[in-house]
Amino acid sequence: MTTINTIEVQDKIISIAKQNEEDYICLTDMVKDEEGDNHIRNWMRNRNTVEFIGLWETIHNPNFKPVEFDTFRKQAGLNSFNLTPKKWVDATRAIGIFSKSGRYGGTYAHKDIAFEFGSWISPMFKLLLIKEFQRLKEIETNKYNLEWNVKRILTKTNYHLHTDAIKNHIIPKKDYRKDAEWIIYAEEADLLNVALFNCTAKDWREANKKHAEKGLNIRDFASINELVVMSNLENTNAVLISQKVDKADRFKQLTILAKTQL
Repeated sequence: MTTINTIEVQDKIISIAKQNEEDYICLTDMVKDEEGDNHIRNWMRNRNTVEFIGLWETIHNPNFKPVEFDTFRKQAGLNSFNLTPKKWVDATRAIGIFSKSGRYGGTYAHKDIAFEFGSWISPMFKLLLIKEFQRLKEIETNKYNLEWNVKRILTKTNYHLHTDAIKNHIIPKKDYRKDAEWIIYAEEADLLNVALFNCTAKDWREANKKHAEKGLNIRDFASINELVVMSNLENTNAVLISQKVDKADRFKQLTILAKTQL
């Protein structure tokens, strides 16, 4: 389990974890201050629940054990039937539900299953849960907008100011504009690098080996202005490629655009 986020639904703070790039919602948080684990066990005893989580596993989990699932399905509804998350996972190799101890501990379920559990609590709870979850996903998506990106760059710049002098790097001296042969073999990223920085990534790394060994590249040392221009160059280059403009002509246009915007 990796990153933990939280949402609030009906005064309950609910944790959301990432596992294998999928979102898992904490069922324990959803019934906090109520019946807790007993509520989850009661839900899992229900025949409809067993069928739902079993069918979910059948679709998403190639290692799921259908024979064990069928056994649980036949027993569901009997007074003696009892099913816990651990028993379900151990018997069927399920991946849709898991338990975690310690901080942010509890029973987590894939969002599809968690929404179904929300229906068990109440239709209103399910609707509010989905609404807050979608709001969180929108925030995560929008973090890639320019405002977030500028904040990220400022943080990164401050880090470099504390570790390495931000200008303490070398720009290789080479006339890329006269030597047109490099364009034939250049990757698109280097076409943009030379247009803006007058330097390929490889030449920069060779001239700045200490920085390169730390995994840094020329764009890590760019100003915010340069990074905004780079973003515009990328968009323009994509349009020129779609118009089938050859690489040499694209480089000329990108160089002029970089100089103008800077």
